[in-house]
Amino acid sequence: MKCELFYKYPKTMLNKGTGFLSGYTHSLNPYTGCTFGCSYCYVRQMPVSLFREGEWGEWVDVKSGAAEVLDKELNRAKTKGKVAIFMSSSTDPYQPIEFQEKVTRSLLEVMVENPPNFLLVQTRSPLVSRDIDLLQHLGKGVRISMTIETDLETIRKQFTPGAPPIQARMKTLEELARAGIPTQVAVAPILPSSEHFAEKLKSVVDRVCLDDFFMGDGSGGKRTKRLGIETKFLELGLQEWYGPTAFERVFERFASVFSEDEIFVSKEGFEE
Repeated sequence: MKCELFYKYPKTMLNKGTGFLSGYTHSLNPYTGCTFGCSYCYVRQMPVSLFREGEWGEWVDVKSGAAEVLDKELNRAKTKGKVAIFMSSSTDPYQPIEFQEKVTRSLLEVMVENPPNFLLVQTRSPLVSRDIDLLQHLGKGVRISMTIETDLETIRKQFTPGAPPIQARMKTLEELARAGIPTQVAVAPILPSSEHFAEKLKSVVDRVCLDDFFMGDGSGGKRTKRLGIETKFLELGLQEWYGPTAFERVFERFASVFSEDEIFVSKEGFEE
């Protein structure tokens, strides 16, 4: 997929945690835009996408000098109390261009020198394993949340063709676990999966967060509906997977494999 890069010089990096992220003091986005371009991404319906030329997934703003800005802001924020950071709320911090630009890595270097109280890294990319050396320095003050919405590659290719393969993400979780990095899987949003999905995940993590289009898109499912995702389910003959009953089915499957204190639902699963 063609991707246009733009270089921006941000004046601020830390944004106040509100709404779905009210459990955090701040959110942190190394980039604007995301070339994974997932079909259901709620950011497609936000101003950052709606008022921008070009399709979501075809452009990325690289935040040059982000580390220097974060360093100053983090120092100020820590003088006011606890700092809990969600990275990232409207982009993937480990999208392909990060391999070259290393903006996320530069932000982690700042946080290693001046750690926040807690950092959650939300990604779907195996590239996160590149930064194990830095993540280890953050100890129990970090958690990697890896999105794996399904165990079926055929489904992934229908909904997120630009995203990394499922097996690559699973191997990354194994690598993170061996390195002692706290991890979880975010089955978010729930997509059609096999009966053995929970068992496969149990082999690599002991914490999962389940979420669907209706709880997790920040608008009770309205943003998702405007994206035409329901129509996509219908066209694929998967209508039984679009609606609250799909969540119930998947939750039951996971509850038979994971203990009660290992399963989290929607917002609570993304909090400390």
